[in-house]
Amino acid sequence: MEILKSIKKKIVATELIAGVTTFLTMAYIIFVNPDILSVTGMDKHSLIIVTCIVTGIITIITGIFTNSPIAMAPGMGLNAYFAYSLVLNEKIGWETALGIVFISGFIFFILTLTGLRKKISETIPKDLLNSIAVGIGVFIAFMGLQNMGIVVKNDATMVSAGSITGEVLLSLSGLIIMIILDIKKIKGSLLIGIVFTTFIAVVIGKVKLPETYFSFDLDISLLFGKLDILSALKIGFLGPIFTLMFMDLFDSIGSILGLASEADMINSKGEVPKLNMLLGIDSIATMIGSVFGTSTTTTYVESAAGIESGGRTGLTSVFTGLIFLISVLFVPLISIVPKYATAPALLIVGFYMIRNISKVNFKTLETGFPAFVIIILISFSYSISKGLAFGFLIYSIIKIIKGKTGELKPLLWIIDILSIMFLIL
Repeated sequence: MEILKSIKKKIVATELIAGVTTFLTMAYIIFVNPDILSVTGMDKHSLIIVTCIVTGIITIITGIFTNSPIAMAPGMGLNAYFAYSLVLNEKIGWETALGIVFISGFIFFILTLTGLRKKISETIPKDLLNSIAVGIGVFIAFMGLQNMGIVVKNDATMVSAGSITGEVLLSLSGLIIMIILDIKKIKGSLLIGIVFTTFIAVVIGKVKLPETYFSFDLDISLLFGKLDILSALKIGFLGPIFTLMFMDLFDSIGSILGLASEADMINSKGEVPKLNMLLGIDSIATMIGSVFGTSTTTTYVESAAGIESGGRTGLTSVFTGLIFLISVLFVPLISIVPKYATAPALLIVGFYMIRNISKVNFKTLETGFPAFVIIILISFSYSISKGLAFGFLIYSIIKIIKGKTGELKPLLWIIDILSIMFLIL
């Protein structure tokens, strides 16, 4: 396996730092995912354990079989759709909703085997592909600013500048540390900044050490194997199945392509050689996750933090996955790392991803405006899938208006139809 060659190159230390960095920037899912899914009546304690186990196993598999520094976990947005739309609004039992998740993952796996998912990604114009990375970069930076407390909610203007609080100052100090270390080319600058901020927060009393550092209560019997596939096999559930498929399709493709650009995984032809394998694992992950008792699993853009810390091989993912598995025992201790400590890492990662904007041709409206729409909608709507759907549609509409329908490949027409259906549903 390729990952074994990586070990011989003596890059274990760098990959370890990258793996830990990726873990810290996405460790919030250990708490956020259970918070969201538990509103359905699912057991919260079991959800915390399941989130760690599923993320750990799938991320390790990704590292071993694709040799890529990419992590996978239950997707934000996808879990909200599961909880609030399917279960609470549609009054679908969470067991049946898990069955719907499984079916959507199975169909995606079949599409991956046929190569259709890869062909869809190869149909997308390069300017739009590069804009995906930029959009995700802005999105990550926006998340970082919010977690730092620099950007806050405002009922009148939606968002506004926050006050300079102690947490903001701590976060800014971590950001400065990261920038200084990065300028000096010191590996692990993001991780060091996170640890530094958390340490200072503990010293000055902003963060309290937990009463207990670990727990051995690993019972997940309330969730494992509780999915109801038979109940999900109804014509009336085609809409939810399709919606989950579309969201996962473009979330995964968009994230993988954006991360691949940062990790130098794109060849001279502008292709990602391991894309089909990554998409296959993504679909299998969704099925495995539903069996364990969690919503759709997808590629995580936070992997960019580890990539920026030097992660370039599957060892990064293996280390990230192992830490998630180990974290099942140390949930109380992990919980003390505040969001404002990991937030600066997201800001720096966003900066590096936004640099892809130089690869987008904004001189012509045909490619520039659709790319622009993708960038702003991914970041401002908090939805990669919606940003791509609008961007693809506008690209095709402009081509039609200019009488260049011949430049629209057959699969792009299919993508447009799926985009319209997704936006309507």
